[in-house]
Amino acid sequence: MSEISPADSDASAKPTLLLVDDEDSILSSLRRLLRREAYQVLTANGGQAGLDELARSRVDVIVSDQRMPGMSGVEFLRRAKELYPDTVRVVLSGYADLQSITDAINEGAIYKFLSKPWDDDMLKAEIEEAFRRKALHDENRRLNRQVQATNTELIRVNAQLQEALEAQRQRTELGETALAAVQEIVNCLPVPLLGVDPGGLLVFANADATRRFAQHPLLGAFVAEALPAAAAELVAQGRGEAGMTIDDCVYRVSCHAVDSIMQQRGYLLIFIPDGTS
Repeated sequence: MSEISPADSDASAKPTLLLVDDEDSILSSLRRLLRREAYQVLTANGGQAGLDELARSRVDVIVSDQRMPGMSGVEFLRRAKELYPDTVRVVLSGYADLQSITDAINEGAIYKFLSKPWDDDMLKAEIEEAFRRKALHDENRRLNRQVQATNTELIRVNAQLQEALEAQRQRTELGETALAAVQEIVNCLPVPLLGVDPGGLLVFANADATRRFAQHPLLGAFVAEALPAAAAELVAQGRGEAGMTIDDCVYRVSCHAVDSIMQQRGYLLIFIPDGTS
């Protein structure tokens, strides 16, 4: 039995109070007292009827009599706690069965004990407090879910970041391995190779260049200082070929523009021996 149908779309969004008592006169008195309150009121005539109503409706606060035939209020609220632990459960009783009520309060099955006959204003205030407690509990639960969802998302993003970092590390290692292999190959080439930065500074020399041009400053020197003027002219042009003699050895020198990983253009000078005098 209910005063407002829980199927109503407007009522479904309201906080909901379930009153449980085996005396219809008590339920009628409570309905009249609470009819102007800002929550939906459901009623049930006894413990089993209360459980049936809980199975049908979303309930926030339960107020139950203690002495009822078939199932006491404490037993009903214990079962309500097991099935619907988020409800706030209150005993309203005129009997001094305090031991079972105290035990139920200690077990957490009951939030509060209110006595009959009740004071109208005090009863309404206690019910409002129970709804505030339920709202706070719901908000805490919502925030906890939000925190858990955020943590789950952070874990997912962190895992993706770790995967990306691992992939980058593997690419870096592969690039370093490839670079080392290229450097080894370049060093083993039987022709001199010199690398020049955009400012004309010699920044690389392979093993053959170091051996053949041992009498000349190489790394850290400018092309114009270490090599014949023709080499500096090639670098200035950025490409081309020219013949030149270095230490009595004739070379056919070609200049090639290259891009570094920093997007700066540099130059590679390749010296092909053309004979010796």
